[in-house]
Amino acid sequence: MQRIILASQSPRREMLLKQLGLEFTSMPANIDEETSRYPDPIEAVRGIARNKAAWVAARCRSGLVLAADTIVVCDGQVLGKPVSSQDAYTKLTLLSGRSHEVITGVCLQNALSGEFDLEHEVTRVFFRIISEEEKKAYIESREPYDKAGAYAVQGRGAVLVDRIEGCYFNVVGLPLARVYRMLVRQGIAIL
Repeated sequence: MQRIILASQSPRREMLLKQLGLEFTSMPANIDEETSRYPDPIEAVRGIARNKAAWVAARCRSGLVLAADTIVVCDGQVLGKPVSSQDAYTKLTLLSGRSHEVITGVCLQNALSGEFDLEHEVTRVFFRIISEEEKKAYIESREPYDKAGAYAVQGRGAVLVDRIEGCYFNVVGLPLARVYRMLVRQGIAIL
């Protein structure tokens, strides 16, 4: 079996791959992750995932490189990681009582041949109405930081979510069923 290199040091992505029983190494890509230069959010996550995979593949020379990029989009606005408590508050206020999309681009590249498989996943997340006290308490927990959209569905942020349409694991950071199908096409048998 070919070795797998995760183009990330995201603890969430590492946890999800371990959940599948995969052995892998991690190497974060050093690329520009700015989404504004792309025409739309789907092209942004696909382009960034592709660039991450190419950057790591060029340094590995062999193996399968798995790269992903996830963004949160509400009313066409990309909600990145909050830069302050006020920014987290603004993001949570925007999401309160509404739905938004979590979009992940996934690229699997053969480092030796350069061939790659590029896909994306879209999940709709519906938030319940969040009270002022809940927003403040959640921000004080420090969980919203380092999370696109200022929440972690796999943590305390789960109580903010009313329902999800689509892949739950996509909201955590890696759409596992899609990744599985991509790996199978490369001869990696998990089941």
